[in-house]
Amino acid sequence: MNTSTPRIFIAATRQNDGKTTTSLGLIAALQQYFPRVGYIKPVGQRFVEIEEQKIDEDTVLMDAVYSLGCPLVDMSPIAVEPDFTRKYLLSSNNDALVKKIIKAFDRVSWEKDFVLCEGSGHAGVGSVFDLSNARIAKILQAKVVLVSQGGIGKPIDELALNQALFEKEGVEVIGVILNKVLGEKVDYITDFARRGLKRKGLELLGVLPYEQVLSNPSVDLIQEELGAEALNKPPGMQELVADVVVGAMGAQNAIPFFKKGVLLITPGDREDIILAAGAMTNPNSPDKMAGIVLTGGLLPGASVLKAIQAMPIPVFLARADSYQVASKVHNLIVKTRPGEAQKISIIRNLVASHINVKRIVESL
Repeated sequence: MNTSTPRIFIAATRQNDGKTTTSLGLIAALQQYFPRVGYIKPVGQRFVEIEEQKIDEDTVLMDAVYSLGCPLVDMSPIAVEPDFTRKYLLSSNNDALVKKIIKAFDRVSWEKDFVLCEGSGHAGVGSVFDLSNARIAKILQAKVVLVSQGGIGKPIDELALNQALFEKEGVEVIGVILNKVLGEKVDYITDFARRGLKRKGLELLGVLPYEQVLSNPSVDLIQEELGAEALNKPPGMQELVADVVVGAMGAQNAIPFFKKGVLLITPGDREDIILAAGAMTNPNSPDKMAGIVLTGGLLPGASVLKAIQAMPIPVFLARADSYQVASKVHNLIVKTRPGEAQKISIIRNLVASHINVKRIVESL
């Protein structure tokens, strides 16, 4: 295996703590030190099918943003399908999986100055098939940066647990990045978290302030997650949803809610609200609503459908009722997608401004 190319392994204390956000920003920051940065996510759990290959969606994002010049299948060598664990437990094939990861890393690191390796959760994720993040970091001979959500007590407790498993595998933890810290608490959290981490032999590498826009889903993500049918084809599918309004009131009372970034959820037979939303939406205004989801599988009448076709905002039809749709949107796990240029720019700036990348480089 290639042991000469510098590398780090990004892990987290739990899922959705900010590994991908951190990795996305770090690649840009590391390019100031290493012009040719490679990327690999050895084990992926959320994937898409591309040319009959199952590719982790974070790998697709990194390649789309940075044009990494490496086959996707090498950057995402193992996809954990629904029956992956059952098959493994019936017929263990750990050696084959390890060889697959090593070969993929060798190809990813070819002619690269640095490789960023992204894990798939906390240190123990993957233990059931003998490929925990701690074990993979050891296989790749990579030092680790741990990402955790902002705070002091709970994050440090969880970081200590993860640190112990990495140390059991003989893997060094370079330091810690705290994510999603409220702006007014950044200085306070930085001070006391650094003190607490130092007692555990861990270094605080940075604190990323919370940015609401990074948690806002795009309209096309909502359509995808709802499995909703598009009733028109306007531009703006990448618009971000900042607020959700359930149209269960009269049209006149609903009008004040038709603001920028609002997703209106209303039954398909509430033609008064649908027409009011259309009438209040100026196609040339930057303050348009994000979109409308009609629920209950109820199609409005022909004249309203014709009006929908002319609306400058996306309108979808979902089979679920309004409560179910609103709950699903509220509980949506928001991942940055390749076309979300605004989010990607914010992430790059956050990492460049708030993470001590120089210290990471020096530790290698």
